[in-house]
Amino acid sequence: MAAQAQVTSVEALEAFRASLVVYLSKARPTLEGVQAEIFRTRAWLQTEQRTHWENQVRRRALELHEAQQALFSAQLSRLREATAAEQMAVQHAKRALEQAEAKLKTVKRWSREYDARVGPPAKQLEHLRDLLTQDLPRAIAFLAQAVKTLDAYAGIAPAPGAAAPEPGGSPSPGEGAAGGLSAPAVPGGAA
Repeated sequence: MAAQAQVTSVEALEAFRASLVVYLSKARPTLEGVQAEIFRTRAWLQTEQRTHWENQVRRRALELHEAQQALFSAQLSRLREATAAEQMAVQHAKRALEQAEAKLKTVKRWSREYDARVGPPAKQLEHLRDLLTQDLPRAIAFLAQAVKTLDAYAGIAPAPGAAAPEPGGSPSPGEGAAGGLSAPAVPGGAA
């Protein structure tokens, strides 16, 4: 006699499917936001920041040149000595120019290294995107079909209050020769 499956509840499968739907609805926008941020950061680094610090280097170099000219003029004119303020202005302009050059150097280095550093994690995000756009929708559809199939199977099974035939007794009119309801065929041969 074929063994009958004991399908008592499909709510766990349905709850899992519902959780997958919620996860998918939250994960997709988050992932898209992360990928957009990667592209925005690259553009910001390679265009906006580079342009900003190149302009700062030019502006600060000009300020240094002007401060040096003022100090040089004061030293050439023997009418007065170079003041401490003029010397401090030159030192301040030098430090500002060095800072801008260091920032520009850092921006250029990050522009070169950005794809190499961000590439491997971004590649993993691509795999996750494929999972979210292809595999999870298929899994959700599969679970929905499994719930329908199990519900249909559970609806065919005898009611829990039905009396089982006594051993050795004669089969009742709706029973098969084996003395009980046989389980319907399940695709794949599993019962």
